[in-house]
Amino acid sequence: MKSSLPSYLIALTTAILMFHLLSIPAFSQVESDERALINVDKGLSFSKDSLFKLNLRFRMQNRFGIRTESGNDLSIEQTDFRVRRLRLRLDGYVLSPKMQYYIQLGFSKADLDLESGGYAQPIRDAMIYYTFNKNFYVGFGQGKLPGNRERVVSSGNLQFADRSIANGVFTLDRDFGFFGYYTLPTKGRAEYQLKGAINTGEGRNPSPGDAGLSYTARFEYLPFGKFIDSGDYSEGDLEFEPVPKLAIGVSYNYNDEAVRTRGQLGSALYEARDLQVFIADAMFKYMGWAVMGEYFQRVASDPITQNEDGAIRTVWVGKGNNIHLSRMISRKSELAVRYASVRPDEVVKMQEQRLEETTLGYTRYINGHRIKMQGNVGYSWSNKQIELVQTSNFWFATFQIEFGI
Repeated sequence: MKSSLPSYLIALTTAILMFHLLSIPAFSQVESDERALINVDKGLSFSKDSLFKLNLRFRMQNRFGIRTESGNDLSIEQTDFRVRRLRLRLDGYVLSPKMQYYIQLGFSKADLDLESGGYAQPIRDAMIYYTFNKNFYVGFGQGKLPGNRERVVSSGNLQFADRSIANGVFTLDRDFGFFGYYTLPTKGRAEYQLKGAINTGEGRNPSPGDAGLSYTARFEYLPFGKFIDSGDYSEGDLEFEPVPKLAIGVSYNYNDEAVRTRGQLGSALYEARDLQVFIADAMFKYMGWAVMGEYFQRVASDPITQNEDGAIRTVWVGKGNNIHLSRMISRKSELAVRYASVRPDEVVKMQEQRLEETTLGYTRYINGHRIKMQGNVGYSWSNKQIELVQTSNFWFATFQIEFGI
């Protein structure tokens, strides 16, 4: 006999209430995926004068989720019991604090890409950085490209259990190559940041490929100065910014002779294609309120590829958007809502659907983003048909605990 949705929601509500009663003092620490963490208050740290330092940290996300048969049939079509993420992170320096490294390994099935790929990929990040000064550093290795904000935000600093469907389709994700980061010195509060990368264009752990490379450029503008504790790359206003803070970013990526349907991600194309991705995003925080928005567009000439047998694989070309609105209802509790959509161009509508979803989230921050409990409930629909009777639509709910140091 299939379980009914209300019983699962009762269990989810009970778990939320239990965690709400906890009163462990909160601690907030922002984890960056664009540079090494040298000074950390949590985790294990080993050092020898100024010649060597190693910071070792871990985090895990344990999850229970459900999805219904359809919009009006609330019986359970799918359950999701698993370790969503299990990460080990090592940061530090060797010989000099200027020569830094950042290594991140993943061990869950999703981290290893076994759900979508054919072989395990434990290496997520393997970067060597050289810091010239506080405003300029460069990197070489595998890491996150300077793309959309929600992707660059560490999965440990998300206010929902997962990133949006728009991120899933349009993100630049990780790649191997050269990276550069520069903050323009200013006399006022405003801050300008330039980020760039030259990479293989083929994503994580690439094999030797063709001559085509990927080129990424990003510009960020913070008109009211820095966020507390680098909060422009941490979701939710846990810091209760006392004055309004805003960050605006734009990214452009050109992937020459891309061999995958979504650039650095997706199935292998039957023929290489040149892709362009444009991203604009913003983050605003003030007194416990936070808003984040993202816009995406991917274009490619002749996005449809075909093999000798007539099978078709297409580049996912089109537009997408993602917007979050959240409010800290106490120093430890947050309510958030998200709407996201992906809209394929006319040329690929036979292969790709327009998808939309809205999600309501509650987060109980036990120790900042390091230890937290999250509950999400949402509704997903396709091709503008939001009616509950559409069999392709469904409800979903997720309960997740993040635990780490």
